[in-house]
Amino acid sequence: MGEEFFAVIKLISGEEIFSKVCPCEEDDRTLLILENPVTVETVSLKQFGIHGLKINPWIKFTDDSMFVLNMDRVLTLSEVSDTNMLEVYARYLRKKNKDVPENRLSSNMGYLSTVADARISLEKLYKSNPSSNSSN
Repeated sequence: MGEEFFAVIKLISGEEIFSKVCPCEEDDRTLLILENPVTVETVSLKQFGIHGLKINPWIKFTDDSMFVLNMDRVLTLSEVSDTNMLEVYARYLRKKNKDVPENRLSSNMGYLSTVADARISLEKLYKSNPSSNSSN
């Protein structure tokens, strides 16, 4: 696998994608592993004189964050080092990750204990189980 970098990719379909890219050689062909690919649109609010970027996921109806793209689908690829674009993309990822609900532990999920207490309980169960002693 090659070194990761940020790039804009123009596909033969006409789509433009921004993503973290890692090139990969496999069976004498080059594949691109895309991490969190997005499409970027420029937006302008003429009444306020403001210009900005709108970022959308490349594939909207999936929870996957990694995609494999065959180089035969790529028209051109250009590395991006523009700090403004990278900051906007990082902000998008932070918001996206914040929207994912965090799994909080609760007593409804099972028993809560420390590692030491759980070890003691499991050792007691193991020692009291007659079938486990016969297999030794």
